[in-house]
Amino acid sequence: MHDVLWRNRALLIFDRMPVPVAVCQTDGEMLLANPAMAAEWGSTAGRLPGRNVLELFHPRSADQVHRIEEAVRRGHRSRYPLRVDWTGPDGRERYGELTADTVSDSADAPLCLLVVLKVLGDREAEPATGTEKRILALVASGATTDRIARSVGLTADGVNYHLTRLSRRWGVPGRTALVARAYVLGVLSPDVWPPAAAPDQKGPLP
Repeated sequence: MHDVLWRNRALLIFDRMPVPVAVCQTDGEMLLANPAMAAEWGSTAGRLPGRNVLELFHPRSADQVHRIEEAVRRGHRSRYPLRVDWTGPDGRERYGELTADTVSDSADAPLCLLVVLKVLGDREAEPATGTEKRILALVASGATTDRIARSVGLTADGVNYHLTRLSRRWGVPGRTALVARAYVLGVLSPDVWPPAAAPDQKGPLP
Protein backbone atom coordinates (compact mmCIF):
# COMPACT_ATOMS: atom_id res chain seq x y z
CA MET A 1 0.00 0.00 0.00
CA HIS A 2 2.82 2.37 0.94
CA ASP A 3 4.62 1.70 -2.37
CA VAL A 4 1.44 2.33 -4.35
CA LEU A 5 0.91 5.63 -2.55
CA TRP A 6 4.43 6.84 -3.34
CA ARG A 7 4.12 5.67 -6.95
CA ASN A 8 0.91 7.68 -7.36
CA ARG A 9 2.60 10.74 -5.84
CA ALA A 10 5.59 10.33 -8.15
CA LEU A 11 3.30 10.12 -11.19
CA LEU A 12 1.43 13.23 -10.04
CA ILE A 13 4.71 15.16 -9.74
CA PHE A 14 5.81 13.79 -13.15
CA ASP A 15 2.60 15.01 -14.79
CA ARG A 16 2.83 18.46 -13.22
CA MET A 17 6.46 19.12 -14.16
CA PRO A 18 6.64 22.15 -16.52
CA VAL A 19 9.70 20.65 -18.27
CA PRO A 20 9.07 18.12 -21.09
CA VAL A 21 9.99 14.68 -19.71
CA ALA A 22 9.57 11.09 -20.91
CA VAL A 23 10.60 7.61 -19.79
CA CYS A 24 11.80 5.44 -22.68
CA GLN A 25 13.13 2.00 -23.35
CA THR A 26 16.79 1.90 -24.37
CA ASP A 27 15.77 1.81 -28.04
CA GLY A 28 13.93 5.12 -27.63
CA GLU A 29 10.35 3.79 -27.46
CA MET A 30 8.42 5.97 -25.02
CA LEU A 31 6.78 4.25 -22.06
CA LEU A 32 5.54 7.38 -20.34
CA ALA A 33 5.44 11.09 -21.22
CA ASN A 34 4.24 14.09 -19.28
CA PRO A 35 1.83 16.73 -20.66
CA ALA A 36 4.68 19.22 -21.23
CA MET A 37 6.39 16.74 -23.57
CA ALA A 38 3.12 16.01 -25.37
CA ALA A 39 2.46 19.75 -25.79
CA GLU A 40 5.57 20.05 -27.98
CA TRP A 41 3.61 17.91 -30.45
CA GLY A 42 0.15 19.37 -29.91
CA SER A 43 -0.83 16.01 -28.45
CA THR A 44 -1.76 14.45 -25.14
CA ALA A 45 0.46 12.40 -22.85
CA GLY A 46 -1.61 9.27 -23.38
CA ARG A 47 -0.93 9.25 -27.12
CA LEU A 48 2.88 9.25 -26.97
CA PRO A 49 3.66 5.83 -25.43
CA GLY A 50 4.74 3.46 -28.19
CA ARG A 51 6.21 6.26 -30.29
CA ASN A 52 9.99 6.45 -30.65
CA VAL A 53 11.49 9.66 -29.29
CA LEU A 54 13.94 9.85 -32.25
CA GLU A 55 11.02 9.83 -34.69
CA LEU A 56 9.64 12.94 -33.02
CA PHE A 57 12.91 14.78 -32.40
CA HIS A 58 15.49 14.72 -35.19
CA PRO A 59 19.11 14.45 -33.94
CA ARG A 60 21.65 16.77 -35.54
CA SER A 61 24.39 14.14 -35.32
CA ALA A 62 23.79 10.52 -36.33
CA ASP A 63 27.25 9.61 -35.00
CA GLN A 64 26.30 10.89 -31.57
CA VAL A 65 23.17 8.71 -31.58
CA HIS A 66 25.25 5.65 -32.46
CA ARG A 67 27.69 6.38 -29.62
CA ILE A 68 24.83 6.70 -27.13
CA GLU A 69 23.21 3.47 -28.38
CA GLU A 70 26.49 1.61 -27.99
CA ALA A 71 27.09 2.99 -24.48
CA VAL A 72 23.58 2.04 -23.37
CA ARG A 73 23.94 -1.42 -24.98
CA ARG A 74 27.06 -1.97 -22.87
CA GLY A 75 25.14 -0.98 -19.75
CA HIS A 76 26.99 2.25 -19.08
CA ARG A 77 25.14 4.46 -16.63
CA SER A 78 25.63 8.08 -17.53
CA ARG A 79 23.96 11.21 -18.91
CA TYR A 80 23.88 11.74 -22.68
CA PRO A 81 23.03 15.13 -24.26
CA LEU A 82 21.78 15.24 -27.86
CA ARG A 83 21.00 18.34 -29.96
CA VAL A 84 17.70 17.93 -31.81
CA ASP A 85 15.31 19.66 -34.21
CA TRP A 86 11.54 19.19 -34.49
CA THR A 87 8.41 20.83 -35.83
CA GLY A 88 6.18 22.34 -33.16
CA PRO A 89 2.38 22.19 -33.16
CA ASP A 90 2.30 25.68 -34.72
CA GLY A 91 4.36 24.45 -37.69
CA ARG A 92 7.49 26.34 -36.65
CA GLU A 93 10.83 24.55 -36.71
CA ARG A 94 12.27 24.37 -33.20
CA TYR A 95 15.60 23.27 -31.77
CA GLY A 96 16.83 22.17 -28.37
CA GLU A 97 18.67 19.53 -26.39
CA LEU A 98 17.51 16.10 -25.26
CA THR A 99 19.26 14.75 -22.19
CA ALA A 100 18.96 11.02 -21.60
CA ASP A 101 19.84 9.57 -18.18
CA THR A 102 20.08 5.80 -17.76
CA VAL A 103 17.91 4.70 -14.83
CA SER A 104 16.60 1.45 -13.34
CA ASP A 105 14.76 0.23 -10.26
CA SER A 106 17.82 -1.69 -9.06
CA ALA A 107 21.36 -2.54 -10.07
CA ASP A 108 20.17 -5.77 -11.72
CA ALA A 109 17.02 -4.36 -13.38
CA PRO A 110 16.93 -3.50 -17.10
CA LEU A 111 17.93 0.04 -17.96
CA CYS A 112 15.45 2.70 -19.06
CA LEU A 113 16.09 6.23 -20.25
CA LEU A 114 14.80 9.31 -18.46
CA VAL A 115 14.62 11.86 -21.28
CA VAL A 116 14.37 15.59 -20.59
CA LEU A 117 13.89 18.18 -23.35
CA LYS A 118 15.38 21.66 -23.09
CA VAL A 119 13.74 23.93 -25.66
CA LEU A 120 16.27 26.47 -26.96
CA GLY A 121 14.23 28.35 -29.54
CA ASP A 122 12.75 28.56 -33.03
CA ARG A 123 14.83 27.87 -36.12
CA GLU A 124 13.65 31.08 -37.78
CA ALA A 125 15.52 33.06 -35.13
CA GLU A 126 18.74 31.07 -35.31
CA PRO A 127 21.44 32.65 -37.50
CA ALA A 128 23.29 30.61 -40.09
CA THR A 129 26.52 29.12 -38.79
CA GLY A 130 29.91 29.76 -40.36
CA THR A 131 29.91 26.31 -41.95
CA GLU A 132 26.42 26.84 -43.35
CA LYS A 133 27.46 30.17 -44.87
CA ARG A 134 30.50 28.61 -46.54
CA ILE A 135 28.36 25.79 -47.92
CA LEU A 136 25.76 28.24 -49.25
CA ALA A 137 28.43 30.36 -50.95
CA LEU A 138 29.85 27.30 -52.68
CA VAL A 139 26.38 26.14 -53.74
CA ALA A 140 25.73 29.61 -55.18
CA SER A 141 28.96 29.35 -57.18
CA GLY A 142 27.80 26.07 -58.74
CA ALA A 143 30.18 23.76 -56.87
CA THR A 144 29.36 20.06 -56.74
CA THR A 145 28.61 18.32 -53.46
CA ASP A 146 31.98 16.54 -53.52
CA ARG A 147 33.87 19.79 -54.06
CA ILE A 148 31.92 21.49 -51.27
CA ALA A 149 32.71 18.58 -48.96
CA ARG A 150 36.45 18.88 -49.65
CA SER A 151 36.37 22.64 -49.19
CA VAL A 152 34.64 22.64 -45.81
CA GLY A 153 36.11 19.40 -44.44
CA LEU A 154 32.91 17.36 -44.38
CA THR A 155 31.65 14.23 -46.08
CA ALA A 156 29.12 14.50 -48.91
CA ASP A 157 26.48 13.24 -46.48
CA GLY A 158 27.48 15.98 -44.04
CA VAL A 159 27.01 18.66 -46.71
CA ASN A 160 23.60 17.27 -47.65
CA TYR A 161 22.65 17.16 -43.98
CA HIS A 162 23.38 20.89 -43.55
CA LEU A 163 21.50 21.76 -46.74
CA THR A 164 18.49 19.72 -45.66
CA ARG A 165 18.44 21.44 -42.27
CA LEU A 166 18.62 24.86 -43.89
CA SER A 167 15.86 23.99 -46.35
CA ARG A 168 13.62 22.82 -43.51
CA ARG A 169 14.45 25.84 -41.37
CA TRP A 170 13.74 28.36 -44.13
CA GLY A 171 10.85 26.44 -45.66
CA VAL A 172 12.24 26.24 -49.20
CA PRO A 173 12.61 23.30 -51.64
CA GLY A 174 15.89 22.60 -53.41
CA ARG A 175 19.23 24.35 -53.72
CA THR A 176 18.13 27.11 -56.10
CA ALA A 177 15.45 28.32 -53.70
CA LEU A 178 17.86 27.93 -50.79
CA VAL A 179 20.44 30.21 -52.44
CA ALA A 180 17.74 32.76 -53.28
CA ARG A 181 16.56 32.74 -49.68
CA ALA A 182 20.13 33.17 -48.43
CA TYR A 183 20.49 36.36 -50.49
CA VAL A 184 17.14 37.69 -49.27
CA LEU A 185 18.13 37.06 -45.66
CA GLY A 186 21.50 38.76 -46.14
CA VAL A 187 23.49 35.58 -45.48
CA LEU A 188 25.33 35.98 -48.82
CA SER A 189 26.76 39.27 -50.10
CA PRO A 190 24.74 40.47 -53.12
CA ASP A 191 27.55 42.39 -54.84
CA VAL A 192 30.55 40.04 -54.94
CA TRP A 193 31.73 37.20 -57.17
CA PRO A 194 32.50 34.45 -56.50
CA PRO A 195 29.71 34.28 -53.93
CA ALA A 196 30.75 34.93 -50.35
CA ALA A 197 29.13 35.16 -46.95
CA ALA A 198 27.96 38.59 -45.89
CA PRO A 199 29.53 40.18 -42.80
CA ASP A 200 28.07 38.88 -39.56
CA GLN A 201 24.86 40.54 -38.51
CA LYS A 202 24.44 41.84 -34.97
CA GLY A 203 20.99 40.39 -34.52
CA PRO A 204 19.25 37.16 -35.55
CA LEU A 205 18.05 36.60 -39.06
CA PRO A 206 14.44 37.54 -39.77
